[in-house]
Amino acid sequence: MQLLRERAAHAVEEMDLPGCDPVRLDRTYAQFALVNRAVSGWRGIYRSQLRPRLRQGVKATLLDIGCGGGDVPVMLSRWAARDGLGLEITAIDPDPRASRFAAERHLATGVRFRQSTAAELGREGLSFDLVVSNHVLHHLAEEDLPVFLAESAALSHGTVIHSDLRRSTGAYALFFAGSWPFTGSYIRQDGLTSIRRSYTAAELQLVAPPGWTVVRRAPFRNLLTLDKNNADMDNADKNSARG
Repeated sequence: MQLLRERAAHAVEEMDLPGCDPVRLDRTYAQFALVNRAVSGWRGIYRSQLRPRLRQGVKATLLDIGCGGGDVPVMLSRWAARDGLGLEITAIDPDPRASRFAAERHLATGVRFRQSTAAELGREGLSFDLVVSNHVLHHLAEEDLPVFLAESAALSHGTVIHSDLRRSTGAYALFFAGSWPFTGSYIRQDGLTSIRRSYTAAELQLVAPPGWTVVRRAPFRNLLTLDKNNADMDNADKNSARG
C-alpha cells in the first residue's frame, strides 16, 4: 500500500490539537481502555518482561511516561497486586487534559498521576526500577526520539520498555475494519494516523541509540527495550578488555 510505504512523520492526530472537542477527547481517553486491552499486549509484556523483575516482599517502582487516559498503569498495578507483588506506580503525561482525566477516572487505584515530563522528573532527581511507555514513540519527531530515550534511560536504574505500533498494511487494514464501533471519539481517525506515523521494526532499530533493542511482538507491535544492568556489564567487560 503506497500510503504506508514511508513513515508519515508529519501527519497530525486530531486529539493532539489544543482546540479539539473536549467531549470527544474525554471519550477517546475512555475508549483507549478497550483498545489497549484488546490489542496493546501489555498482559504478555507484564508476564514476560515485568513480572520476572519483581520479587515477593520487595516493593519496586515503575514510571509510565505519556500515560494518556491512565488505563495501562492501572492494569499493571492490578496484575502485580493479584500476584502478591509490591509495585508502586507513577504515571505522567505533559498534556493537562490527559492528566486530569486519568487522575479523576482512576482516583482510588493507588497509581500516582502527575502532569509532568520525563525531563522534569529528571531535574527532581527521581529514578525508578522500571520505566515504560505505551504508544508514545510514534508521536515524537524523529529528532526528538534520542532525547526522549535518553531521558527515559536516565530515570531508570533497571529496565526501560517502550511499546508502540508497528506500521504495516495488515495493521492498517484490520484497524480500519474493526474500529467502526468507536464512535463519538477520535479513536478511528487518529488510530489510522498513528499507524501511518509508526515505525517498522527495521526503521526503529536504525534510529535507536546503541544498547537499545527492538523486538517484534504480535499483534503489529514493536518493543524498544533497554536493560541497564546488562548494558553496565557490557561496558565493564569492554573497559576490562581495554585494560
